[in-house]
Amino acid sequence: MSEHRKAQIVRLLKGIETGDPDAVSVVDEGRYIQHNPQTHEGSEGLAALFRRLATTNPRVNLVRVFSDGDYVFAHTEYDFATRRIGFEIFRFQGNHAVEHWDNIQPRRGPNASGRSMVDGPTEATDLEATEANRARVRAFVEEVLVGRRLERLDEFVADDLVQHSPSLSDGREALRALLETGRVTTTRLHRVLAEGCFALAVSEGERDGVHTAFYDLYRVHAGRLVEHWDTVEAVPPAAEWKNTNGKF
Repeated sequence: MSEHRKAQIVRLLKGIETGDPDAVSVVDEGRYIQHNPQTHEGSEGLAALFRRLATTNPRVNLVRVFSDGDYVFAHTEYDFATRRIGFEIFRFQGNHAVEHWDNIQPRRGPNASGRSMVDGPTEATDLEATEANRARVRAFVEEVLVGRRLERLDEFVADDLVQHSPSLSDGREALRALLETGRVTTTRLHRVLAEGCFALAVSEGERDGVHTAFYDLYRVHAGRLVEHWDTVEAVPPAAEWKNTNGKF
């Protein structure tokens, strides 16, 4: 079931390249809940979005695709009129997607360590450690990021953390320095999705005083966070939303 659902999402997102409305057949229009504030509800809204995007001669690269129970989550690279990096989350009921979240930002980088926002390992390994890795990432976000217990950073994060965030360099100390500035604050963790060594934390907070959504993908090894990718997106005011479901 999980591999079939992954394939359905790959087909859906690759449909952005062509604008083919059949690509959205995986979506159950009657039950579909859309959390992208810029997109209308239902598969009709997606079909219209795909047709509009197709005029920009888009390219879609699905870098990583994972499944977690009824969820499929993907790390994506988009080349529309501008290049963007995103995370997409779909919740399934049976063979149809019924709910969607995402977080997309302009592509930046390489960072100070020469890494892009998407390079690195793509295959989930250590599948038997999925729940332990989910719990480890959840504890890190709740204790260190939300709880601001920065003295516990060493317990969770490897000293030689491989960093793909465009504004940071490799190593735990670069992350510590950012957190100590207080420019980025996490106030709530919404969910952690995981498959094997990969875990995606969805949270919200503020960056430079702006309400912001944070999607952080971690690779976990032996109980330590050893690699990190992210997207950071400002949450638009509710008056600008095209649906009423909220970003999270």
